[in-house]
Amino acid sequence: MKDVATRAGVGLKTVSRVVNGEPGVTAETERRVREAISALGFRRNDSARVLRKGRTSSVGLVLEDLADPFYAPLNRAVEEVARDHGALLINGSSAEDPERERELALALCARRVDGLVVIPAGADHRYLEPEMAAGVATVFVDRPAGLISADTVLSDHAGGAREGVAHLVAHGHRRIGFIGDQPRIHTATERLRGYRAAMDAAALPVHDGWISLGPTAPDRVRGEVLRMLSGPAPVTALFTGNNRVTATAVRVLSELPRRVALVGFDDLELADLLSPAVTVIAQDPARLGHTAAELLFQRLDGYASETRRIELPTRLIARGSGELPPAEG
Repeated sequence: MKDVATRAGVGLKTVSRVVNGEPGVTAETERRVREAISALGFRRNDSARVLRKGRTSSVGLVLEDLADPFYAPLNRAVEEVARDHGALLINGSSAEDPERERELALALCARRVDGLVVIPAGADHRYLEPEMAAGVATVFVDRPAGLISADTVLSDHAGGAREGVAHLVAHGHRRIGFIGDQPRIHTATERLRGYRAAMDAAALPVHDGWISLGPTAPDRVRGEVLRMLSGPAPVTALFTGNNRVTATAVRVLSELPRRVALVGFDDLELADLLSPAVTVIAQDPARLGHTAAELLFQRLDGYASETRRIELPTRLIARGSGELPPAEG
């Protein structure tokens, strides 16, 4: 900064004002300072800035899986909000492993991020209490925190599932199967709750064999789809609990001689180009990410009210697969 000040013929405070975007510098003076910065290759020392201001201008994002298409727009939305607030986003994947989530979140805190946005894999987040007490703003998204109080942004998982199953009922289906994710995952149990509520509202029975929760691995999902569609009284429609399950179900159904109605939770790429196109209950991951990030920066700006829980609506997109009637026989 001394070299820049000498070259531009100004004081150190003027260089500081230009670098930090502060007022009080004429256009001509700013031009000279920026020319000196460019000529000398000056870069602000962020480590010194952190020591002086106590803020790193960085936030962390803990996702389930960066490769999952659902999280790409969510990640981008958080990044854009962070950028608008002059902050850098650092992210990583928990791989749905609670211990890996904990390690990643604490590693980000050790690097002194100002705040965290967390899509939780675990059910106990008391490990974050010391970090939050020390001033690390924290917002949970897609699933609530476990055993602590924190700002949370969710989709209406139960309501969306109820609407999807009711849609199948409205098209004549009475035997509807549900294939979802691991039962320990909040979103999976909420979507199952919505499925049961829709069946109950229609006064329809739910047999144990019509429900399957577990890993979303293609082999398991394939086996469950084929099992539910076999026997003397097979299901005539499927409600799938997330985009990974839906993708496998679409592949299996495409191999069968008869058409089976399908509604999936979460939209998936090219769903509208399949035959039949896939009816889905769509979340808005970009809005989830944007809302969570805005809550985070409100906390960082001093908002000190009670923790907030925001639930965003889902949307039924009817494309064809959910409108197929039950097969005869």
